[in-house]
Amino acid sequence: MQFKTYGLLFLLLIPTFSLADNAYDFGEYIVYYNAFTADTLPSEMATAYGIVRSKYKGVLNLSVQKKSNPGQLPQPVNAEVKINAVNFAGQLKELTPRRVIEGTAIYYLSEFRVSNKERVTFNITVKPEAENKPLKLSFKRQFYID
Repeated sequence: MQFKTYGLLFLLLIPTFSLADNAYDFGEYIVYYNAFTADTLPSEMATAYGIVRSKYKGVLNLSVQKKSNPGQLPQPVNAEVKINAVNFAGQLKELTPRRVIEGTAIYYLSEFRVSNKERVTFNITVKPEAENKPLKLSFKRQFYID
């Protein structure tokens, strides 16, 4: 399967050149994240990543990057990623991230079930390779499917 064709498209789902609402800056590292329903993925991309397109399925996409010298883009790094996702009713969502590598890009994909107007809080711990201290971040996303 050729991921390279779709990798560039998938990375468009994460802003890589500026810090926006979907990035955490930890000084030496930046963690980019995005959560969306799987039905928004183009069918070819979903097939390439083994994701079933459904409005009832959410996808979490993470990228961990280490800052370089000023004027240079951050570099993707491997990391240990743990995710605890809870909805407003307190129900725990099972998220098991899988690492995807395309050329120099590294990102982590997780899939989970969602329902209409469901608000999910993602609590994420990322430990970049060769680091002892984990980075922790949290964000909320509400999903609309109807």
